[in-house]
Amino acid sequence: MQCIVNRRAQFSASHRYWLPELSEAENTQRFGLCARTPGHGHNYILYVSLAGELDEYGMVQNLSEVKQVIKREVTSQLDFSHLNDVWTEFQQTLPTTENIARVIWQRLAPYLSLVRIQLFEHPELWAEYQGNGMEAYLTLSTHFSAAHRLARPDLSYEENSEIYGKCARPNGHGHNYHLEVTVKGEIDPRTGMLVDLGALQQIIDDLVVEPLDHTFLNKDIAYFAEVVPTAENIAVYISNVLRSPIQELGATLHKVKLIESPNNSCEIYCDQTIQGVRDQQSEVRELVH
Repeated sequence: MQCIVNRRAQFSASHRYWLPELSEAENTQRFGLCARTPGHGHNYILYVSLAGELDEYGMVQNLSEVKQVIKREVTSQLDFSHLNDVWTEFQQTLPTTENIARVIWQRLAPYLSLVRIQLFEHPELWAEYQGNGMEAYLTLSTHFSAAHRLARPDLSYEENSEIYGKCARPNGHGHNYHLEVTVKGEIDPRTGMLVDLGALQQIIDDLVVEPLDHTFLNKDIAYFAEVVPTAENIAVYISNVLRSPIQELGATLHKVKLIESPNNSCEIYCDQTIQGVRDQQSEVRELVH
């Protein structure tokens, strides 16, 4: 039987976004504060996922051995380092979060049967790499607060209460929504970026957070005058708003995840059909079973 297991590790390191072929003004224009001398640092969290057959001891691979491989090949070298200098790969391609994840995969692949590398630069920014050439995923998380009422205008209060329960009450209720936006793209071989991070953040802020924050969705957002603002419909709305602007940045909107509460969340996959998602899930089930 096959299974996927995950191992967590961490390291602290600094880096700087700077291309010597550009002037100081050009580097500052492209990379902003990240171009400052001598750089800045993060407490990185790393998740290494690997797959394989269960052995006679009920393990894919001895996690003590996995821990030692990660320490030997990655964390002992990167911890308390300046990433631009520690590995030669980062002299050719800058140590962005997505590129660090890619290079970590390359360093671990000879020893572990990898299926995914996730690297968190901080809780609101992380990258994922699955071994597909220069393709990677980058996720930004943010939040907004809004109120809504779940009720179809063509139904009576009693009928809406039967469907939506307390959420149909006339004066609505509110949530602190947590939003995760994941984009997919090719890592630039020089800058290490799959998308301009500042521009992506600005699009999310301007098109989603600012318009939705502290609103009553049913009344303040025209789209929800006729569409019931369930978490699912809000996620669809956000994906519709973001898809084209993100494409103009040179990336693809991959997923929108909206967390309404600790108990409720939904995900919209924007670059594939639901059948495609089910096919991927089927592949995972086959791998696990």
